Amino acid sequence: MSIIAKDLATSEDRLPFVPMDLDAERRVLGILIKYPDKIDLAVDKLQAHHFYDRIHRMIYQAILELYHARGRISYTQVYAKLRKEQQIDTLEEVLVAITESFASQAELEPGIEVLLEKNAKRQILQAAQQIEQMILLETEDSIEAYRAKAQELIFAATNAVASPEDDAKDLLTVLNKCYINLLERREGKSSHGLSVRYPSIDAFTTGFKNKDLIILAARPSMGKTSLALNFAVNVAKRDIPVLIFSLEMDDEQIGDRLVLSELFQFKGHGKAEVTAFDYATRMTDAQFASTQSVFNELYKLPIQIVDRRGLTVAEIRAKARKAKAEQPDLGLIIVDYLQLIKPPAESRKNWALVVGDIVRELRDLAGELDLPLILLSQLNRGVESREDKRPLMSDLRDSGNIEEFADVIMFLYREDYYYPEMAAEKGLTGVTEVIFAKQRKGPTGKIKLKYQKEYTRFVEESMREEI
Repeated sequence: MSIIAKDLATSEDRLPFVPMDLDAERRVLGILIKYPDKIDLAVDKLQAHHFYDRIHRMIYQAILELYHARGRISYTQVYAKLRKEQQIDTLEEVLVAITESFASQAELEPGIEVLLEKNAKRQILQAAQQIEQMILLETEDSIEAYRAKAQELIFAATNAVASPEDDAKDLLTVLNKCYINLLERREGKSSHGLSVRYPSIDAFTTGFKNKDLIILAARPSMGKTSLALNFAVNVAKRDIPVLIFSLEMDDEQIGDRLVLSELFQFKGHGKAEVTAFDYATRMTDAQFASTQSVFNELYKLPIQIVDRRGLTVAEIRAKARKAKAEQPDLGLIIVDYLQLIKPPAESRKNWALVVGDIVRELRDLAGELDLPLILLSQLNRGVESREDKRPLMSDLRDSGNIEEFADVIMFLYREDYYYPEMAAEKGLTGVTEVIFAKQRKGPTGKIKLKYQKEYTRFVEESMREEI
């Protein structure tokens, strides 16, 4: 351990005051233990380090571990786990005191906010102390190095305590940011299942079924995110709420892609046409009017976007449950994409088995929330070594038990991705095969859509083949 790290380890002992609220910590723990159905409100925001008291940290860590392992907790489970660990003296008295430390369940969320605030202050204070020690001990060679290190420490501290409330953003919030950027550039459900408004896909699947896990897989840049977002907008246009987890792109990137996709309707409309280049630069009055009309159409769509990277399945589950509680008619969840989901820290399984667990848990989540869940996935590079590069189920990257747990597996294949000149000669530029390699409640086969890459938009080609 460095001198600075050693000094920081005891920095709180040297302070006359440490930001904390032990009463709030007890209230939060008491409510969670006595009313375990409230756990989703906390696990989405709190980690063990948000509790200052050592015993409180241990109790909450036990709650988290039980939740991650079983999806729920109970007083008996918490007591049994802590008793087995034998780290807390007079455990019964501690738990009784905690469960009697609050007056109302309504104190939970205010209590969580207090814990987040106190932890934020501690994090920033620690960063300030580390900067102080760095200067006093003259650890760097130049003032530029001090500045860079200080910026790094403050950024890490403020980023670590960013409010989780900002994770899920209404589409209106996202598009407002996109619209501001636009102004700045201008100035310098079928009865059988969920219809996605692609007739060939809806006819082939009779709609995506509630409780189903749908895998949408392809090689990079084949269009899987575009197709998933097209699904989302088509569903939301029928006033069916959609929740999107984007583990790769941020909210503004998603918002801009949604706008571009809808601008396809003006393709070939003369002065009203807006290309991707036009959208990214200054526009004419006619183009701006077209784009503004798209924003007005999208503003009202019930889409929420979570663009936080490094989410675990437990965090996805907590956020999805919260969204479902707030919007009981939530009709679709999209997760982009499987390989970016963070595995549990304590897992000792190999990666393929971890991926299998993730897929199983997401299928369980679809069943619990009673809606279809579309999970995007990469394919491994084995497809590149074959003459026929159409994907097979064995090409699913880190496949684990994906084939077993998925209800529907869809692949995307474009001839022009591999052979652009040959595809152009044959008139196949943009033609995309949507291959249904597995469909638990329907046939396998393929249909064809046309990918308008510039607009990140798929359009119907009305072609279907059984396989």
